[in-house]
Amino acid sequence: MIPSSTKHPSTEWAGLPIAIPSRPWTSTSSRRRSLFFAREVGISTNRQRKLPRSGSESPAMATVKTKVKTGPTQTSMQKTSARVFLYSLLLTLQYGVQPLISKRCIRREVIVTTSVLTCELAKVIFALIFMAKEGTLKKLSSQWTLVGSLTASGLPATIYALQNSLLQISYRNLDSLTFSMLNQTKIIFTALFTYIILRQRQSMQQIVAVFLLILAAVFLSIGEGSSKRSSSGDPDQILFYGIVPVLVASVLSGLASALCQWASQVKKHSSYLMTIEMSIVGSLCLLASISKSPDGEAIRQHGFFYGWTPLTLIPVIFNSLGGILVGLVTSHAGGVRKGFVIVSALLVTAMLQFIFEGKPPSLYCLIALPLVVSSISIYQKYPYQVKKKEV
Repeated sequence: MIPSSTKHPSTEWAGLPIAIPSRPWTSTSSRRRSLFFAREVGISTNRQRKLPRSGSESPAMATVKTKVKTGPTQTSMQKTSARVFLYSLLLTLQYGVQPLISKRCIRREVIVTTSVLTCELAKVIFALIFMAKEGTLKKLSSQWTLVGSLTASGLPATIYALQNSLLQISYRNLDSLTFSMLNQTKIIFTALFTYIILRQRQSMQQIVAVFLLILAAVFLSIGEGSSKRSSSGDPDQILFYGIVPVLVASVLSGLASALCQWASQVKKHSSYLMTIEMSIVGSLCLLASISKSPDGEAIRQHGFFYGWTPLTLIPVIFNSLGGILVGLVTSHAGGVRKGFVIVSALLVTAMLQFIFEGKPPSLYCLIALPLVVSSISIYQKYPYQVKKKEV
């Protein structure tokens, strides 16, 4: 036994003196207490690494745990990206195919309002089917509220109804080229309202990509509307009943798109539920205006399904599925991405017209093709990076 009066020797670990009790080093418990003390003061030694402690972790185990923690997050992000790509691709194809299908399957005698109302009804049916398949339909009765529905879907649906009315007024007073070019400004307003409402910023490269997309849309509009220009018209009528309504409609389109994105991403409102609610509100607005419209008079005279054939259901169903895809793309990717989809669909339409109708794409369409591809690539490759000061 060592006398208790003997001073404790000091040992240098990593250049620092550590007082160690003068008990035999053969004691495992003493050794563990000393190493525990050294670990607490932040000193790492070769002796510590050689001597295992109860509950200790090797670097390999820590790496494994880190992978387990970060793995599911990366996997879910990859799944979300793949899902967004699939939704965008399907929506692009639907937008591109829709004009050709409608032209071939819908007769001139069909009343436009009847096809729109039937499309809204089909949207509701398909959305309910998808919600039932997802398992969220059962929770709808307990979670749905009228105030939440009006806030999330009622306001955007009303804005879209007003936008459509303004577009109809503008289209009657503008040539198709001017109308199409001014209508593309809704992409800018979508990005603007997305920043105002959601504080979702765009990088400088993404802003350049948006302007490249608008330039491509202008070229496509020139190619489509160069042969449909209006040669005469009152300048005041063109300004106040043509240019102003289409610009206001573009602003409303950007606002409604940002509100839909806010409801789905911030309020966690289901895209399927938003589709149902907006279809109902839009149908009610359309029914309210049908009493004084020419379509309402035609329905009263000839019946609701006047001019319909079994083929008429094909474009109606395609259009309703496209409406559901619009909700999914807006919910997962945002309204700006939807603008890229719409412009890309114009190229798909031009390609399909060349394949099925023998109509070659115009020079403007060929110029727009690399612009669209470049804008999409730049927008996806250079997202906005949050700076440390902003965090």
